[in-house]
Amino acid sequence: MGKITFYEDKNFKGRSYECSNDNTDLHSHFSRCNSIKVDNGSWMIYEQANNKGHQYFLKKGEYPDYQHWNGFNDTINSCHMIPLHSGSFTIRLYEKEDLRGQVVEFSEDCPHVYKDFNYHDIQSCNVLEGHWIFYEEPNFKGRQYYLRPGEYRRFSDWGASNARVGSIKRVQDFY
Repeated sequence: MGKITFYEDKNFKGRSYECSNDNTDLHSHFSRCNSIKVDNGSWMIYEQANNKGHQYFLKKGEYPDYQHWNGFNDTINSCHMIPLHSGSFTIRLYEKEDLRGQVVEFSEDCPHVYKDFNYHDIQSCNVLEGHWIFYEEPNFKGRQYYLRPGEYRRFSDWGASNARVGSIKRVQDFY
């Protein structure tokens, strides 16, 4: 079971709210979020309600201010606990929408997608096994996007405003 605690102030001070499952509207529990502790599990937190807006991946650890999770501000309004996955990982990336064009399959983290695929933009993908995080920049930097198993026929399906994917990472078990 996962556990995440949100704090209104930096360094785990101020009003707090503890959560152990998905929550699509955290606004009633706190007005801002400046620090977070993840006691168990892997989580995606979102700026907007209903798992929308900027996404941030958090694993077990302490985040004393929003810069530590690469946040743009102190706004967090929903969260999703990423399910435990202990099997294999497989994802296919496509150069074109609707799972067409050149394809490459990954089963490991890839710090620089362009070096392995020769494309900066990934128009669609198919997550066959496991849970993955896309990063807009190489070396696991920049905006983040959570992908669960399934087909993503265009980049907007994973919540992105453009098709730029610089690196990909498997969501490993952090319990």
